[in-house]
Amino acid sequence: MSDVANKPRIAVFCVGNRLHLDDGVGPAVYDEVLERFIVPESVQLFDLGVLTLDMIGYIDECDVVITVDAMEHSGEEPGTVLMGKPSDLAKSQGMNMSLHDLRLVDLFDAAILLDYNAEGLCIAVQVENADPQFLTQDLTPRVRAAVPLLIDTLAAELAKRGAPLIDKATGQPYLGPQ
Repeated sequence: MSDVANKPRIAVFCVGNRLHLDDGVGPAVYDEVLERFIVPESVQLFDLGVLTLDMIGYIDECDVVITVDAMEHSGEEPGTVLMGKPSDLAKSQGMNMSLHDLRLVDLFDAAILLDYNAEGLCIAVQVENADPQFLTQDLTPRVRAAVPLLIDTLAAELAKRGAPLIDKATGQPYLGPQ
């Protein structure tokens, strides 16, 4: 029996539009994770662009779905990293958590109707500018500075769940900054 069979099945949705400044933080995390780490077999890492109902099947197939995304209207300073359940973050804001039409909480609400029950977790950063006047592939300085914390938060969560990222430079599990 493979070791993967004993580990939780985890999907990581890196959500965002690379051409809308801070909205591209999910894809920026995706790129850096692939550059620096080996992703364990029990983890599926996705660069989604925008979150759609097409991803609902992963809620049925996985034990945990982690979304890395940009958020606005949190009341926090740009670059602040927040983590919580989709419903908790959505309630605390009173507005959309994600900058996209479909919020993660909406995806999980739809999954409940289908009797799917994966655990949902959001790792998000408060944006400074997610809707630039011109298409711009970059992040604002405070959101760019938050990318390492987003990755460390994701790495720690995966390690806690028995699926640590492997640092390509050392070949060792990455548990976050020590």
